[in-house]
Amino acid sequence: MDCKRAVSKRGILKRSSRLVLGAALWMGYTSCLLAQGPPAGGPPRQGPPPTPPTAGAHLEIIDGSSASYRVTEQLAGISFPNDAIGTSPTVAGTLVIAPDGSIAPGSKLTIDLRNLKSDQDQRDGYVKNRTLEVEKFPLAEFVPTKLQGLPVMIPTQGQTGFQLTGNMTIHGVTKEVTFQGIATFGRDSTVAGRGKTTFNFATFGLTKPTLARLMSVEDKIDLEVVFKFKRT
Repeated sequence: MDCKRAVSKRGILKRSSRLVLGAALWMGYTSCLLAQGPPAGGPPRQGPPPTPPTAGAHLEIIDGSSASYRVTEQLAGISFPNDAIGTSPTVAGTLVIAPDGSIAPGSKLTIDLRNLKSDQDQRDGYVKNRTLEVEKFPLAEFVPTKLQGLPVMIPTQGQTGFQLTGNMTIHGVTKEVTFQGIATFGRDSTVAGRGKTTFNFATFGLTKPTLARLMSVEDKIDLEVVFKFKRT
């Protein structure tokens, strides 16, 4: 119903006093609206409020995580360098953050090096069999010891940069490394992001590839972990 027309038809407009006219119009219009009741469908629905930040968190690696190496190589017969990238989709582990923001015991991440795969089978065979010797050292292990950049009250939405320092073991050699990265906090209790660290072959006693098709290999390895954690 058009409430303004309904009020007008009742003859309110014939009254002489403007004050009375205004009051009558307002009362008539309001009464009409009240008689019609609330709009169809009711008020708009709102989603649940976001989960509040927590002091500390227990994070478990889930599907969608991976680890990749990147090494710049110069191929014979080609005038420009090429980035060799090998990726393992097999990453597992737990990151436990104490209420004071420190790393709690039991935190460790592992990468299965046997599943490394690049775009060249010949490269993969050399890297796994001669450089990494995966039959003897199948896993790369990272035990975190220090976390910086993350608020003590860990959020459940938004992004933040971080530095995660710990002891990395590759090829039977353990060295301290620091991952620089960014983390995104989801309302579905996930924490996703990536972190990268850089070292050279000698850091972990690795042998640089010397294939016939290679002129040279840069003495720098970028290790990047793409992670997806579930808060439990």
